[in-house]
Amino acid sequence: MNATDRTPADLLRSALAADPGRPLVTFYDDATGERVELSVATFANWVAKTANLLQGDLSAAPGDRVALLLPAHWQTAVWLLACASVGAVADVGGDPAAADVVVSGPDTLSAARACRGERVALALRPLGGRFPQVPEGFADYAVEVPGQGDRFVPFAAVDPDEAGLIVAGREFSGAEVVERARAEAAGLGLTGPGARILSGLPYDTWEGLNAGLYGPLAGGGSVVLCRHLEQLGEEALAKRVESERVSVVRR
Repeated sequence: MNATDRTPADLLRSALAADPGRPLVTFYDDATGERVELSVATFANWVAKTANLLQGDLSAAPGDRVALLLPAHWQTAVWLLACASVGAVADVGGDPAAADVVVSGPDTLSAARACRGERVALALRPLGGRFPQVPEGFADYAVEVPGQGDRFVPFAAVDPDEAGLIVAGREFSGAEVVERARAEAAGLGLTGPGARILSGLPYDTWEGLNAGLYGPLAGGGSVVLCRHLEQLGEEALAKRVESERVSVVRR
């Protein structure tokens, strides 16, 4: 993190320059047994590919609204940073009918069809797997993203003072996301490099987004992001906290 960072995409670039090999997002799905660990470099590569897909194939531009109908998941984190890279507004759980692009998980495809713009579907299968059959009217993210470029350059400069995120009805500029994440880092226990937070919070509130992505990014730490954490018993959770060297838990 640098003092000059003003958007979430800036935070990611600084993390990449500082230590590309350190873990950033470790994801568990306790309904499937999936575990995925993404270093800063691997995460940034996914973000670059997704931003290229968003800007190029989906024609998203700064200020366009991208409705993210997705759970707390490592691919959701990628889309949040891809939107920040392009300058599009990530509208978490937003109205697809009011969006320029909708990005949907497998459980919200029906609602996502209200979008009159581009539609992307994520199977959310282990290892980023594809849909067995592509949902009608949608592009399959797992099919479209691998061929995208590994480096991203926005067509237009991203203004940090413009809207960048909408969650729970609250709009944030990119600069506000960074400033608030920095201000709340200490309260999350993210007080320096190596700090590691386990979050079982959903992504539909600022608190969930901050614990599950923005806080660790702003504080130089990392997150163990857990979906369906309620299916994990207390003993198993304690073992995970120990094995993952977690310093703080939010659930």
